Amino acid sequence: MLDRTNHHLFTPLLYQVATAGLSAPSVAGPIRHILAGQRNVTVLLGDAKNVNPKEKCVLLEDGDRIPYDYLIVATGTTHSYFGHDDWAPYAPGLKTLADALEIRRRVLLGFEMAERESDPARRAAWLTFVVIGAGPTGVELAGTLAEIARHTLRGEFRRIDPHSARVMLVEGTDRVLPAYPADLSRKAQLQLERLGVTVWSGRMVTGVDVDGVSLGMERISAKTVIWAAGVAASPLGASLGAPLDRAGRVQVAPDLTVPGHPEIFVAGDLAAVEGVPGIGPAAKQMGRLAALNVINSIKGRPTKAFRYRDYGQLATIGRNAAVVTIGKVKLSGFPAWLVWLFTHIYFLINFRNRLIVMIDWGWAYFTYQRYARIMIRRE
Repeated sequence: MLDRTNHHLFTPLLYQVATAGLSAPSVAGPIRHILAGQRNVTVLLGDAKNVNPKEKCVLLEDGDRIPYDYLIVATGTTHSYFGHDDWAPYAPGLKTLADALEIRRRVLLGFEMAERESDPARRAAWLTFVVIGAGPTGVELAGTLAEIARHTLRGEFRRIDPHSARVMLVEGTDRVLPAYPADLSRKAQLQLERLGVTVWSGRMVTGVDVDGVSLGMERISAKTVIWAAGVAASPLGASLGAPLDRAGRVQVAPDLTVPGHPEIFVAGDLAAVEGVPGIGPAAKQMGRLAALNVINSIKGRPTKAFRYRDYGQLATIGRNAAVVTIGKVKLSGFPAWLVWLFTHIYFLINFRNRLIVMIDWGWAYFTYQRYARIMIRRE
């Protein structure tokens, strides 16, 4: 097992770390501890930069080479700024714990700097938070930021009213949660607006800088901008020598192998499989099949084709507010929020994480408090 970090990360709750609802260890666990019982597994810390299919080895950033007989590549995605990588310093995305902690720092810093600012216009800019992209991550971030401003920080500042903070959600398509049924999208937007989020749909971002966001001729003055609009496949996929789709994902065979290389499997967001969304449940299903096909190959059995089973989609907007679609069943509001809540607790990596998350969420539900509001100042 080769990874650039030493931890497994439960990414569906990463936004909770970014918004100070949970601490980092609540949604992550050491890989070595998780796999300690697997005596035939060796865990290595390293950053894979290239794959050489001819020599059957993985090249690491420091020049080391890791040979393999079979290889499963599941390096996922990174941020895509649609050709505007210069926006990245001003609008961080959310993919890693480091991203989450940086977003948390910027959000909390916005309120702190507003408390010090005497100029009304500059204070308003510090109290304006713009989330670009209204997929599940963007919706969850925007809703939680509104709750922080209206409930969590109440009574803690003397010169500003956190309730006056503006949270704006910008989406290029005509509705939020565009992958969800239209009726659930409408309900999600209504729930966001009840929380105080301003939704701008059908607006394309044309510029992001240190002072805000440009939407064509319109301008939003904001010191805190979060990017949730696009993803691009891990660049490691390009080294496999396989055809790629427009997003850079590897176009795999039905059994998830790389064409021409039956010893290489690609799983998760890096694999381009028609009709399969880039979500966690799909990645888990691919991972299981890829491992099974490795075993089948070793034993001389035929490999199996991937068949995606859709267990539904869930997105939370805020307190008692969510949307859920499971087959023909559609839920919104409090019932959907309960489904979202227990589903995410169930899929956490171990009992300790489940217990800590339940305690933190229970406390936050009754008190509105978020005690993971620790900000590490960068030098």
